[in-house]
Amino acid sequence: MPPIGAHVSVSGGLWRSIEKGEEIGAEVLQIFGASPRAWQVKLPKDEEVQKFLEVLRKSKIQSVYLHAPYLINLASPDDRVRSGSILALASHLKIAELIWAQGLIFHLGSGKEAPKDEAIENVAQGMRNILKSIPGETRLIMENNAGGGHRIGSTASDMAILLEKVGSERVKVCFDTAHAYEAGTIEEYSPPHIKRLLDEWDREVGVENILVIHANDSKTAYNSHNDRHENIGAGYIGIDGFRTLAKEKRLADKPWILEVPGFDGGGPDKKNIEILKSCFDF
Repeated sequence: MPPIGAHVSVSGGLWRSIEKGEEIGAEVLQIFGASPRAWQVKLPKDEEVQKFLEVLRKSKIQSVYLHAPYLINLASPDDRVRSGSILALASHLKIAELIWAQGLIFHLGSGKEAPKDEAIENVAQGMRNILKSIPGETRLIMENNAGGGHRIGSTASDMAILLEKVGSERVKVCFDTAHAYEAGTIEEYSPPHIKRLLDEWDREVGVENILVIHANDSKTAYNSHNDRHENIGAGYIGIDGFRTLAKEKRLADKPWILEVPGFDGGGPDKKNIEILKSCFDF
């Protein structure tokens, strides 16, 4: 069974997220390093970083990932939006470095009315600038999206082009199960469809470059281009879809992170983690 975890709140301090993760049985954490609703990024103080690292060392948490704000849009044709996105992403990557996170997961954004090749070049240039400004080992992790709205990154081919253009070992990929379904990338999580999907991603991206799985059911239908997550087994992918995906050996060494609403509406919970773990009982 791969390590299974969840996105948890950092309210009360970064280190509180470790306690919250352990309470629900998470083995991996995803957190926001700073406010996800603001362009301005406040770096954590030294004492907060040290407290986080101390609590992390004593915990059962195996790894930590950061998620960038949803405001970010490296593909934007607007110079101000793009430059603001670069500065914000660089600051969040700096936080990831400070707390020894494995990587910063982010959405690539939308090129809007710009030609797609121009939007992709904007993303690549932005990523190159960020990696140059924040040296280190922490990865910059591109997440696939639900498609529509001229978004970049809903397909394996988009990811492949960007991996080549940026040309850095620090650039990796996050695969979101709900986004792939909502983007029309996979019609159902059945054995033939999963094989076809992963064969394509392995050929285009290299399965070794998929660093983490976002395990989310979908509240919206196939090819809806509507990004709405649902609790495991309660959405269109369904429990059988996750049981089938769990048997895919190419994903067995990657952390699976939940970003679901929770059965009480409070975010990923113990019940979702237990349901996802049960999918590996075969």
